[in-house]
Amino acid sequence: MIKVISVVAMDDYKLKVELSNGRKGVFDVSPYIDKGVFAELKDRAYFGSVRPAFGGMMWPHEQDFSAETIECEIQE
Repeated sequence: MIKVISVVAMDDYKLKVELSNGRKGVFDVSPYIDKGVFAELKDRAYFGSVRPAFGGMMWPHEQDFSAETIECEIQE
């Protein structure tokens, strides 16, 4: 099972991500920020509060992405 090891918020709604399978790259959240619960991520300070959790990554109000989604969309 792949897990998110580390995640760091960058500019332009992108995240630098490292996965347990050794893959590292950038995950672009911008396609999601106008959809439902992800709208709160438009706040830059809140966006920066992302952290690894439960194998994926999440924000304090429980917006999240699974490691599988990240692996499919990560740009190396």
